[in-house]
Amino acid sequence: MTLRPAEAPSNDACALLVIDMQYDFMPGGTLAVAEGHSLVPLINRLGARFHNVIITQDWHPAGHVSFASSHAERQPFDSIHLPYGTQTLWPEHCVQGTHGAQLHEGLDVTKARLILRKGCNIGIDSYSAFVEADRHTRTGLAGYLKERGIDTLYVVGLALDFCVAWSAQDARAAGFNTFVIEDACRAIDMNGSLDQAWQDMLSAGVQRVESSELLHD
Repeated sequence: MTLRPAEAPSNDACALLVIDMQYDFMPGGTLAVAEGHSLVPLINRLGARFHNVIITQDWHPAGHVSFASSHAERQPFDSIHLPYGTQTLWPEHCVQGTHGAQLHEGLDVTKARLILRKGCNIGIDSYSAFVEADRHTRTGLAGYLKERGIDTLYVVGLALDFCVAWSAQDARAAGFNTFVIEDACRAIDMNGSLDQAWQDMLSAGVQRVESSELLHD
């Protein structure tokens, strides 16, 4: 049974999934999402209402295949073909152990049950919190959530049209009731990517909600 949003935060079968709130995705970072830092207070308010909070962290080794700098004569935002399909090339970001890979210091992690690092495989990109870009390599998150008895996810964070969208669609494919809290996300919106992401998510059965539907007194 799918709960109404207002019922979700206090329910043990629900979790808040916080995607990639890291410095390289904040203003001033190497792959900045406009106003990404502005989400921190809202995500903290949401997290305080949930019994279960899961946080993801992009965690790339140096020389990752998704970096433009790893390919001769290629620039950020070019596309290339890799064995697992088409890959957008990005500026170097969220390199393991760097400041840019750290979670924003204002993000409240005290209620986090799990911090999941993704994108660690040097030869495969990983937008989704569930399945890497080869669409075969799994992170183990679905199994963790099911072992905990969690069947409903509310997804927030960065960036809406990439890691949030892929995670939400894969959550649905894994059988979870899935909501994206629209005002608790920000997008890159590159070449129509935001509109396409919403089309794909809604077609997959992801539901679109606002934080006001959960933050009630």
